[in-house]
Amino acid sequence: MFGGKMTSVGKKLIRRRVVDLSSEDTRFARCLSTLDLIALGVGSTLGAGVYVLAGEVAKEMAGPSIVLCFLVAALSSVLAGLCYAEFGARVPKTGSAYLYSYVTVGEIWAFTTGWNLILSYVIGTASVARAWSAAFDNIIGNHISTFFMNKTTVYLPGVLAERPDFFALILIGLLTALLAFGVSESAFVNKIFTAVNLVVLGFIIIAGFVKGDIKNWQLSEDYINRSYLDMGKKAFGSGGFVPFGLEGILTGAATCFYAFVGFDCIATTGEEARNPQRSIPIGIIVSLLICFVAYFGVSAALTLMVPYFLLNKESSLPEAFKAVGWEPARYAVAVGSLCALSTSLLGSMFPMPRVIYAMAEDGLLFKFLSGINSRTKTPLSATITSGLLAAVMAFLLDLKDLVDLMSIGTLLAYSLVAVCVLILRYQSGQLNSPKAIEMLELNGNEEERVIMNPTVTPATAQQKEMLSLATLFNPPTDTPTTLSGRIVYVCVSVIATLITVICVVLTLKVTALKDASVGWIAALVLLLVALLIPTIIVWRQPQSNARLNFKVPFLPLLPIFSIFINILLMVQLSAGTWVRFAIWMAVGFTIYFGYGIRNSMEGKNAEEPCATVEKPLHHPGLDVGPGAAAI
Repeated sequence: MFGGKMTSVGKKLIRRRVVDLSSEDTRFARCLSTLDLIALGVGSTLGAGVYVLAGEVAKEMAGPSIVLCFLVAALSSVLAGLCYAEFGARVPKTGSAYLYSYVTVGEIWAFTTGWNLILSYVIGTASVARAWSAAFDNIIGNHISTFFMNKTTVYLPGVLAERPDFFALILIGLLTALLAFGVSESAFVNKIFTAVNLVVLGFIIIAGFVKGDIKNWQLSEDYINRSYLDMGKKAFGSGGFVPFGLEGILTGAATCFYAFVGFDCIATTGEEARNPQRSIPIGIIVSLLICFVAYFGVSAALTLMVPYFLLNKESSLPEAFKAVGWEPARYAVAVGSLCALSTSLLGSMFPMPRVIYAMAEDGLLFKFLSGINSRTKTPLSATITSGLLAAVMAFLLDLKDLVDLMSIGTLLAYSLVAVCVLILRYQSGQLNSPKAIEMLELNGNEEERVIMNPTVTPATAQQKEMLSLATLFNPPTDTPTTLSGRIVYVCVSVIATLITVICVVLTLKVTALKDASVGWIAALVLLLVALLIPTIIVWRQPQSNARLNFKVPFLPLLPIFSIFINILLMVQLSAGTWVRFAIWMAVGFTIYFGYGIRNSMEGKNAEEPCATVEKPLHHPGLDVGPGAAAI
């Protein structure tokens, strides 16, 4: 009795979403062009970090080699971007990583991803709104903070901020109204702010190269030490282009990686883009390329204008222009940083209601959140609810300790999307709707059925698949089968587990590895060999030949490398961050097990007799399941 109930609950946790791609009908307004998506991605990704981060990383971690940090970070982000691009071409629906997880690895993983994306977007919105308020206050001489400091105090260290931020509250309210008003209007405002930001960054890059001096990339260690002696500080780096060595570049790259976070908001526009299967891949790749050029150019200009050890961490660009005699340029920098913060804020707020809407539409969150306004074609209930939550957080809370939680949500989503790409590419399901498959079953001959739906095998080959060592390393067919799909599922699960263990060892035992501890080095080598075996097995399995507008190249290596980078960065986060993450997940699982698991639309569809249409697509056991089969 108890075992039967547990089995039933287990099946509910891993049920997968059926997505019918035969119809392009949507409750949203299809009005976004490829340019709109590129502007959304650039605006969301190229935030105020470009004005602050470059000086901090150059001074303390990498020196002039910060340009290499951004190159390494960009390559790492592109791995995740490529995975998102393939899924955007494969599943052009609203929901981003939440939906991608739902159709591939099951409901519980989808809920975990969506719940953490909501947290990331809410904290991102609140923290950027506070940063915008602080930047504007700084430009006008701190009049706002001085006024409210004398009138209101609600300080509670670690929880409540020193003062309530009325300006951030009003700002989020205005942007919530803009997003509720319509997506095309929001995209137009975003394009204006993004264009101004790019013009300012272009000015900074050109001015930096004009006023810069290549000698600042060739400083000797003696010169730096003498300068520090004059300033009463300790020696800092060994001079030259790479003053902190390879370790400095890698440490800087880990910090710079977060500068490329934000492009995933493009993946939530699947039902609002005019041609999502083309626009989403192009939008993601082009926006990441533009952001890399901007970060690379600004960091190069900055370190050419001023020796890296003399940079001011707090306001590196205004001080750099002051050092070369162009002090009025600080006003251009101020305008650019406000525009960057505005687009970053819009980039955090835009995807948040769409993920909430997708989860509510699937029954995993409360149904009232899935309402779409008939006039504006926007998810009005989700937009207002998420805006209120972010506004209250920005108004009252001290967000410094919560910002790291954003990283967990984003990195978990990146990892799961890479896992999903790896699994789906080796499954036998095609981009055919259940209805199309049903028609083929009724009217098509056997050869047509095999071509259109490879899950249907010819009668001669049917049920002859047997698992053996030869099947693992030398599959008998060139097209994916149910067995090869299951093999990939198991291997990817093993790969993800081994990568997690390797990342934990690399993080916790880094000193022992540096000291050449034989035991830990041997353990690491064994883990790497163990990782190589399932990777080779996955590589040997036949891939799906489904035609897509974009496919991730070099499978299975690129998704595996992306998973490794994301998990390694997650493991670096502090214990306190993981405790807060556990609390947030406890709240989420209370909602899921109390409401979502009983109200899931997939569960209700499975119980209805009319759901027999999907049966030809079902793979038993460890297969892709009905959800991914429709993909």
